[in-house]
Amino acid sequence: MKSSVNFPYLIFLSVVAALGGFLFGYDTAVISGTISQVTTQFELDKIQVGWFVGCALVGSILGVLFAGKASDKWGRKITLLVAAICFSASGIACAFVNDFSHLVVARILGGIGIGVVSVVSPLYISEVSIAQYRGRLVSLYQLAVTIGFLGAYLVNYHLLDFSLSGVVFSAGWLNQIMVSEVWRAMLGFSCIPSILFFIVIFFIPESPRWLVLKHRDVSALNIFQKIYVRADEADKQMQETKSVISSEAKSDWRFLLQPGIRKAVLIGAAIAILGQFMGVNAVLYYGPSIFEEAGLSGGDALFSQVLVGIVNALTTVIAVFIIDKIGRKKLVYYGVSGMIVSLLLIGVYFHFGEVLGLGNTFLLFFFLFYVFCCAISISAVIFVFLSEMYPTRVRGMAMSIAGFALWVGTYLVGQLTPWLLSNLTPAGTFLLFAVMCIPYILIVWRLMPETTGKSLEEIERYWMKK
Repeated sequence: MKSSVNFPYLIFLSVVAALGGFLFGYDTAVISGTISQVTTQFELDKIQVGWFVGCALVGSILGVLFAGKASDKWGRKITLLVAAICFSASGIACAFVNDFSHLVVARILGGIGIGVVSVVSPLYISEVSIAQYRGRLVSLYQLAVTIGFLGAYLVNYHLLDFSLSGVVFSAGWLNQIMVSEVWRAMLGFSCIPSILFFIVIFFIPESPRWLVLKHRDVSALNIFQKIYVRADEADKQMQETKSVISSEAKSDWRFLLQPGIRKAVLIGAAIAILGQFMGVNAVLYYGPSIFEEAGLSGGDALFSQVLVGIVNALTTVIAVFIIDKIGRKKLVYYGVSGMIVSLLLIGVYFHFGEVLGLGNTFLLFFFLFYVFCCAISISAVIFVFLSEMYPTRVRGMAMSIAGFALWVGTYLVGQLTPWLLSNLTPAGTFLLFAVMCIPYILIVWRLMPETTGKSLEEIERYWMKK
């Protein structure tokens, strides 16, 4: 650790921004514990159930389209505040809605918050970080997402257990939320960390690189001086940022069409959407159904899914510490290769398992190995890649394009996975996921530069030369 860097301050800024990732993870995963209760209460048909699950993803797509332009125009900090308001309002509304239509609107509002933080949180962390720590600091965002997943599972479990304990509140509305219709508490609980997120955002500064872009040099230099303890280091970073930004064209969509920048945008969108078709969301969202298909009981299937969540979170912790040492591209090579092997063996289990005498332990082992390989590679690397590969002037807009591709892929996988499992069989589905890993690893190998240890300005010059 270099003495010229105020590392505790960097950690503070990154953790605050990463709280958006926790809300992302919680709001995405909490829905799994509410589906049966909401379906029964509002007498939903299959199409309505699908809409209840998918409406937040529609909100996420709207959020990413809004986030990039807003963060480039109003700043990263203001846009994060908007996301915090969306999360808070969604959680409170979900706890008190009277009908299904209002519940959907509340979920879409929360989805907008998810879309915004998926763009702006890693973007902000990237812009306040320094080259040698940027990978691990941006990875804190993905770690927060996995912790949000686990938090949702735990909250759902304990709230359901509490509602069945026989407790009765004197206040009717509280009894409704916490006992008789406990799904309200599950969805509404997100307002607590959301309000905390809203408050702590006021204690972080605006991105210094965005301030330079807006010609607010004094404010930018003050922030660089808090990040770099030595004045000469702060001045050097300030001058390098100004030099790169002054050489850029005006911040608009036409700048994205310049050859080198267009190439970076297309590569970012490609790895964002391909990453969703390699099976990760199918495993996280439909894991219990897949385990039940393999013959596990409902309780064992849920327990297996908890193990998936634990491995996902713990592996992300490892990724945080090694991403800047091993490098982004090497992690992709190792991790995706392991994903291909595990996906093929899971396919073998479903197609030949009975003939070969393969037990459920075989399936669970390679499921967990797949999650390990995924969490230590594409899940950890994707937001780091996207947050550091675009020029400052259009970083928000470019990340919106990549974020749009990511959320469209997520939505399609969520909708198609039940159909794939039914029509291609689980064996065919996992074989398809394995095949989709190949173009991903080829794109990273042939088209992506290694960005480990490079400043944002150095990465920007690479694409401009192209």
